[in-house]
Amino acid sequence: MERVVMIVILSVIFSASQINCQEGILHITNGETDREYCIVHNHSWTPLSQTLDAAAQYPLVNMTSTDLCNASGISPEIVKGKALVVMRGECDFSQKALVAQSLGATTLLIASNKSLITPSANNSYAKVQIPLALMRYRDFLEAQQVFGEGMQVKLYAPPYSRIDPSIAVMLLISVVTVALGGFWSGACERDRLNTCVSGGGSGENKADSGELFLYSPLKVVIFVALMCGMLVLMYYFYYVLVYIIIAIFCLASATALFSCLDAVMEKMGCGTGSFTIRNSTFSVRSLILAAVCITIAVIWGVYRNEDRWIWILQDLLGIAFCLNFMKTISLSNFKICVILLSLLLVYDVFFVFITPFFTKNGVSIMVQVALGPDASGEKTQGNMVEVQAEPQAPSEKLPVVMRVPRFLAWAQNLCGMQFSILGYGDIIVPGLLVAYCSRFDVWINSSKKIYFLSCCIAYLLGMIMTFAVMLLTGMGQPALLYLVPFTLITSAVVAGCRGEMRQFWAGTTYEVLDSSREPLLPEGRTDRSVEGETC
Repeated sequence: MERVVMIVILSVIFSASQINCQEGILHITNGETDREYCIVHNHSWTPLSQTLDAAAQYPLVNMTSTDLCNASGISPEIVKGKALVVMRGECDFSQKALVAQSLGATTLLIASNKSLITPSANNSYAKVQIPLALMRYRDFLEAQQVFGEGMQVKLYAPPYSRIDPSIAVMLLISVVTVALGGFWSGACERDRLNTCVSGGGSGENKADSGELFLYSPLKVVIFVALMCGMLVLMYYFYYVLVYIIIAIFCLASATALFSCLDAVMEKMGCGTGSFTIRNSTFSVRSLILAAVCITIAVIWGVYRNEDRWIWILQDLLGIAFCLNFMKTISLSNFKICVILLSLLLVYDVFFVFITPFFTKNGVSIMVQVALGPDASGEKTQGNMVEVQAEPQAPSEKLPVVMRVPRFLAWAQNLCGMQFSILGYGDIIVPGLLVAYCSRFDVWINSSKKIYFLSCCIAYLLGMIMTFAVMLLTGMGQPALLYLVPFTLITSAVVAGCRGEMRQFWAGTTYEVLDSSREPLLPEGRTDRSVEGETC
C-alpha cells in the first residue's frame, strides 16, 4: 500500500512538472534521412502533438517566393492537404494562416531571417484552425540541400519537464567535490602532524606547505568586501574584465588539475622517474602531468564558447579548482567559519534578490555576471519566447559555474542549449567548513570522522532543499541561503552534543603566529598527553 501511495505521489509531482512550452520540433524526412529543426509556436491557440508518433505527416510545399498575404496566383490544388512554408513579412501571422487555411493547407510554416518570437494572439486567431509555427530560414535552406523537394514534415512539441536528470548530475558533482575536498584537507593535516611528530618538531608548517589560513575576522570582512567590489566591477565593466578572468581561470585551473592528479598518482605509488640536465633535476611524471593539464586548459580556452561539449572540460577544470581551493585555504576555527559563511550568505541573497530592484533590466547582478549580459541565444519573458534566427557572435561567459545540459529539453536544446548551473561558490564556501570539520576530526583523533560526515550529510540535504525550492517556485535560488544554515547548525549541534563546542569554536589551542597554526591534538594523543608540549 505504501508503495502505491508513493508511486501516486511521484506521478503527481512529475505530471505537475510538465510544462507546455512555446518551442517545438520540425521533423523532416524523405524516407531515408531524418533531420529535426527548432520551431516556435503559440501553444494556447495552435497546440501541437506531444510525440513524434502522434503527429500527422504532410508533404511540404516550398512557397518562400511569396509572403502569402493573399491567395492571388496560387492554385488550391497545389497546396490542398499539404504543409506550406512561406516567408515572414508584409502582413501579420494570422492573415497568412487564414489565407493558407482557405487554400486547404494543413500546416503553415513561416521562415524568418529575424528572431523567432511566439506569435501573439489577436482577434483573427480565433478563426485559425491549422498549426502555425516559425522556423529559421537558414534551417529551411539547409533542409533543401539535404532533401531537395521531396520533404515530408511533422510538427510536435514535447512537454518541458522541470525535473531533469541534469539536476541529479549537478547534485552528484557538488556533493562528491565537497566530500573529496574535505577529505583531502583532513588527509593533508594528518600527514603534516605525523611528519611533525616523527620529525621532532621540524615538520613543515602551513606557510611552508603553500596553504593559506584565514584566522582574523577583520581579514574575513575585507575578503568579502573585495568580493562585493569585484562583482560590481564585473557588472559595469564586464566586456573588459571577462577576458582577464578567463586567463586567470586557465592558469589557476591548470595548476589545480596538476595538483589533484599529482596527489592521486602519489597515492597510487607511481614513480617520478627524474632525470638531470645541466645540474637541474626534472620529474618525468610532473612534466607529463603539466603537459596534460596545460593542454586541457588551452583546449577549454580556445573552444570555451562551443556549448555542445565544452561543458565537460569546464566542469572538470572547475572540480579541480574547487578541490585545490578547499585544500589550500584553511579556516582556523568555527568562529571564522560562522563569520565567513554568514557574510557570504548575506552577500548571495543581496545580489540575487535585492539588486533586481536597482538594475535597469530587472535582472540580478549575480545572475547577469554569472551568465553574461548576452548569455543566451534564447530569451524568455513569461510565456513569450525569442530565439535568434541567425548565428550570433559568441558571448563570453565567466567560468565560475558548473554546467550540465538539460537532457530532457529536446525542443529547447534545438533552439539553444539549455543548462542547469551551480556556482563554484556554492561548492567552495560550504566546502571550507567541511574541510575545517575534517581537520578537527584529525585534531581530536576521531576514528568515525563524525564532524566531517555530519557536515557532508548536511550539505547534501541543503542541496536537495535548494533544488526542491527551485522546482516548486520555477526560479533560480541562491544556494547559500539553504547550505549555510544546514551546515553551520549541524556542525554546531554535533559539537554541542559531544561537549566539544569550546574546542570546536576556538579551533587550535595555540595563538596564531605568522599565519601558521599548530594542531589541537596530535594524531593518537589525548588532552593530557600534550600539556606543556608543542609540536
